[in-house]
Amino acid sequence: MAGSQDFAPDPRNDSVLALLDGALVPMREAKVSLFDAGFGMGDGVWEGLRLHKGALLFLDAHLDRLWWGAGKLRIEIGLTREALKARLRELLAANSMEDGAHLRLMVTRGRKASINQDPRNALGTATIACTAEFKVPSGPGAGLSLHTASIRTSGPEMFDMRLNSHSRLNLITALLEAIEAGADEALMLDPHGNVASCNATNFFWTRGGTLYTSGDRYCFNGITRGNVIALCREGLMPLSQGDFDPAELAGAEEAFVTGTMGGVSPVRAIDGKALPQVDGPVTRRVRDAYTALKDADAAANPFV
Repeated sequence: MAGSQDFAPDPRNDSVLALLDGALVPMREAKVSLFDAGFGMGDGVWEGLRLHKGALLFLDAHLDRLWWGAGKLRIEIGLTREALKARLRELLAANSMEDGAHLRLMVTRGRKASINQDPRNALGTATIACTAEFKVPSGPGAGLSLHTASIRTSGPEMFDMRLNSHSRLNLITALLEAIEAGADEALMLDPHGNVASCNATNFFWTRGGTLYTSGDRYCFNGITRGNVIALCREGLMPLSQGDFDPAELAGAEEAFVTGTMGGVSPVRAIDGKALPQVDGPVTRRVRDAYTALKDADAAANPFV
């Protein structure tokens, strides 16, 4: 079994450096305080970034989401965007990284006087950390098997799925249920029982030449998802967004999930039922268009 985040181990990662509060430290030795709000309470936001042909892909969109999420949590990042970009450049240069790397940029409320929920116990300085690993997705392989989990996604009135929060327990619980059912990832429904997203990625399926996906309220605000939607609206193929009963998936011809790590990853089965086509013509068409978009972004926005 393998999820959409799967990757091959790379021995170069044994000696890479991480960024922790402005310092470059061996990643295997990087530590945060037991009193850090991110460690104790999941109180923080993060971004996954891909280094592709010398560029951190769609970086401004990722930083927009990071600043939006930090603002929602009333976390003061304490750096300008340009200062943060400079630190990311230092990190990549120190690791001699120019392509095929994945970064996880994390911002927490920082150290607290005591570990409890009250943000007023924070000591005032955010923790900023970033891992950098040589990591590329393993490729589509045989495709993913999804299991419809009993755990639902949520709306902003409960726990906003669009917020890239460190707290992922509901999503991990859904994934555990999927793994125990013999699947690779969880397909999650929204509070009304409509198709929403997977536990770590966004979900698309095709029928009759149209691509379908959920509305925006109950799923991740995925950068890759947004790019696929934009490509469709620019003429790649017809797209329908809305509230879809899971029974409609019985007519799905192909399906795939999207995410920063895996890009466009095909699905082979849903709830034990094999799809008619795995990594079929629609999935390949979307992946090819997304690959071209990545290359164009890298050419237009060199970073290292």
